[in-house]
Amino acid sequence: MITVQEFCKAEEVDEDSVYGVFVSYIEIYNNYIYDLLEEVPFDPIKPKWNSCSTPMRNTDFVPPQSKLLREDKNHNMYVAGCTEVEVKSTEEAFEVFWRGQKKRRIANTHLNRESSRSHSVFNIKLVQAPLDADGDNVLQEKEQITISQLSLVDLAGSERTNRTRAEGNRLREAGNINQSLMTLRTCMDVLRENQMYGTNKMVPYRDSKLTHLFKNYFDGEGKVRMIVCVNPKAEDYEENLQVMRFAEVTQEVEVARPVDKAICGLTPGRRYRNQPRGPIGNEPLVTDVVLQSFPPLPSCEILDINDEQTLPRLIEALEKRHHLRQMMIDEFNKQSNAFKALLQEFDNAVLSKENHMQGKLNEKEKMISGQKLEIERLEKKNKTLEYKIEILEKTTTIYEEDKRNLQQELETQNQKLQRQFSDKRRLEARLQGMVTETTMKWEKECERRVAAKQLEMQNKLWVKDEKLKQLKAIVTEPKTEKPERPSRERDREKVTQRSVSPSPVPFLFQPDQNAPPIRLRHRRSRSAGDRWVDHKPASNMQTETVMQPHVPHAITVSVANEKALAKCEKYMLTHQELASDGEIETKLIKGDIYKTRGGGQSVQFTDIETLKQESPNGSRKRRSSTVAPAQPDGAESEWTDVETRCSVAVEMKAGSQLGPGYQHHAQPKRKKP
Repeated sequence: MITVQEFCKAEEVDEDSVYGVFVSYIEIYNNYIYDLLEEVPFDPIKPKWNSCSTPMRNTDFVPPQSKLLREDKNHNMYVAGCTEVEVKSTEEAFEVFWRGQKKRRIANTHLNRESSRSHSVFNIKLVQAPLDADGDNVLQEKEQITISQLSLVDLAGSERTNRTRAEGNRLREAGNINQSLMTLRTCMDVLRENQMYGTNKMVPYRDSKLTHLFKNYFDGEGKVRMIVCVNPKAEDYEENLQVMRFAEVTQEVEVARPVDKAICGLTPGRRYRNQPRGPIGNEPLVTDVVLQSFPPLPSCEILDINDEQTLPRLIEALEKRHHLRQMMIDEFNKQSNAFKALLQEFDNAVLSKENHMQGKLNEKEKMISGQKLEIERLEKKNKTLEYKIEILEKTTTIYEEDKRNLQQELETQNQKLQRQFSDKRRLEARLQGMVTETTMKWEKECERRVAAKQLEMQNKLWVKDEKLKQLKAIVTEPKTEKPERPSRERDREKVTQRSVSPSPVPFLFQPDQNAPPIRLRHRRSRSAGDRWVDHKPASNMQTETVMQPHVPHAITVSVANEKALAKCEKYMLTHQELASDGEIETKLIKGDIYKTRGGGQSVQFTDIETLKQESPNGSRKRRSSTVAPAQPDGAESEWTDVETRCSVAVEMKAGSQLGPGYQHHAQPKRKKP
């Protein structure tokens, strides 16, 4: 079993990292976690009898302690206080495995002589730590350390008590085994439903220690593989069917594995880079380079006894070499002293950092102990708060029932008040409509009376102005002959605008007294085929012009009402306003009548026709006679043109005390020859 096949060996291992393998062995018995590698003075698997076949005393038996599940800062689950053994070979790993296997809880049942009464988990943890930049020491940064874990899980089989005939502790163990397996299947079902239908249901990992321990594996932090064991006997058909259905469900669950992060920022091949190496190829040694820097030695052969040049040259060369060697020694000593000082500073810095880290470590340990005490206090407080919350929930339920009853009563009262408020608003709206209608009626009546009074006063004022103009013309005329009557058109243009209402009878449409009466012409509407509502407000004035708007078969009203609109298809509003030249401008605003969904009528305006009065040839001059050549005596002419006669005006306001002839604007004319 220990033989390692060649295809199982890993290749392309990173040489710039160091590795460590740790194994641990636990079991989940009755939903409690126990460490199978923990050293205890008594083996709970064996019977409680000694070698003399007598029961052991209670003081000799120490039951194993259950372990707790914890979650680290990366949200990975682990067993707190679990024993982890570092192994160097496959033999050591199997030795640790069999040591824990002897402590597993097994029992005899009707179907199996050695039936597993717990779920066992054998963990193999591989730790990879990269070397530093020099390739000598391991990096102390936790972010650069990579941990991989392989968990081999032996699940206990589901049991039916009618077949195993379990009772007592065996029955309790079977119930816990079946409950944990049921929780595992429920988690698989929820994961499959979330992946297939896109839901976000909560997976009940915490219902069992088995699923809670491997929560991260199902959430995408690893791979999950399941091996199902079945018994081909016909008596085990029901159990096999359930197991195969469970296996079918697990095949539809997909676990997404995260991408492994690479170790960045370090140079590959740093482990062997700083190790001493010999000359490679033709690469010279350092000693050869140093020797080549010395001056060459002259020839040392003495062939003549009287030769006095060879030895002095050799002595001189050796002195130069000695001097150069002494300089290099001095430079080397200086650099070595400087390097020793740097090393001393570095050692001091490392020592201070170690002291600082030790102080911080002590502070952290104190903080951890304080946090543990705080956690215990908070757990007690949490239990107290849970009890208070339960009491408050019951009280809240009672108050909510009272609240519902009061809300129903309040809604009834609100409905009653709403009905009363609606009746009141309808009555107010009816009264407001009556008041508005009466107010509009009286306002229109007042406007009509004021307009009539203004027209009457304007007519009187206009007549007085005409009389004053005629009197002025008679007084200023030098001849006894009756002058020509001044044009009213110019007088009307010169008159200062006193009010909004124009003169009652404009000159353009005023017929001569001796002329035969002119028959009024009615302008035919372009939509005479439809029935119209002719809306003429009471405030409009009668223009007495030749062209008058006339629509046959029309219902004439002064105020638009629903009864008239319901009988017609067209609508026409006669609107009068004062133009910029002082004349009345009449606008015929036409529209179509439509029925609304509520049973009423609405008007959509489509066209506007304008009827305007103006004097033709207003800028041309009319002369009563031809103008004679100018006389040298400067005497005034007997006749004046229309413009000159109309330029005679009295600058005054209505009601002024000044008489006629206050100021004359006419220029003197020369007399005819």
